[in-house]
Amino acid sequence: MTTDQDPSSSATSSPVHLPHHSDHWLRTLNWSPSDRQQQQFQVLYQKVCEGNRSVNLTRIIEPDDFWEKHLWDSLSGVKPFLQTEETPAYRVLDIGSGAGFPGLPIAIAFPHWSITLLDSTRKKMAFVQNTLADIGLANVRTVVERAETLGRDSQHRHRYNLVTIRAVAAAAACAEYALPFLKIEGKAILYRGRWAEFELTDLKKALKKLGGEVEDIQALSTPLSGGDRHCIVIRKTAKTPKAYPRAVGIPAKTPLS
Repeated sequence: MTTDQDPSSSATSSPVHLPHHSDHWLRTLNWSPSDRQQQQFQVLYQKVCEGNRSVNLTRIIEPDDFWEKHLWDSLSGVKPFLQTEETPAYRVLDIGSGAGFPGLPIAIAFPHWSITLLDSTRKKMAFVQNTLADIGLANVRTVVERAETLGRDSQHRHRYNLVTIRAVAAAAACAEYALPFLKIEGKAILYRGRWAEFELTDLKKALKKLGGEVEDIQALSTPLSGGDRHCIVIRKTAKTPKAYPRAVGIPAKTPLS
């Protein structure tokens, strides 16, 4: 689908409509949104376009691009859960949510999950907080903080069943952000683009220190543009030592090895 209308300047009364792409949903993820979920995606899209006028949320606002790079990409990481008829009521943390990705699409797809969106940028979390009622989401909370700081908070440490983190640093650094939040047997999903063998070697070394192991590496191709995507699934096998996460900025600057 293409449009000559600029989504970021469209009036609320005349929104640019997202494509449904039902065939792509079904072919790639064996799932498709209900009518209500499709409407929630539409409202999310419109709110992001409107929010871009005052906050730098995302450059990806063309309808097909938004569908593929924000909606589809967000849900590709939880593909195994989409294919399960009934999933437990998970407690989920999305690290580095920004404008709400992948956390908000996951919250729409799994309304019985409790989703916490974490980001250090107050303006972006304020935007997300202000859109929740419009989207119709009662299962989402926002937190403004650094992962290294919140990971030492007893209200969050070892409290989550699932942690998502989308390409914000080296894989070993992402693991150090994520693992402290997980319960034993919980899982972290690292969203990546291309993936190289040396990254896996470094990640495995880090996980020996953090109390986890690589459970799966899912290779995917984006349905419209054919881009490379990888989702690295990490399972928590032991409590993360108190030394981790290290101080703010250290995991990204000096990843574990």
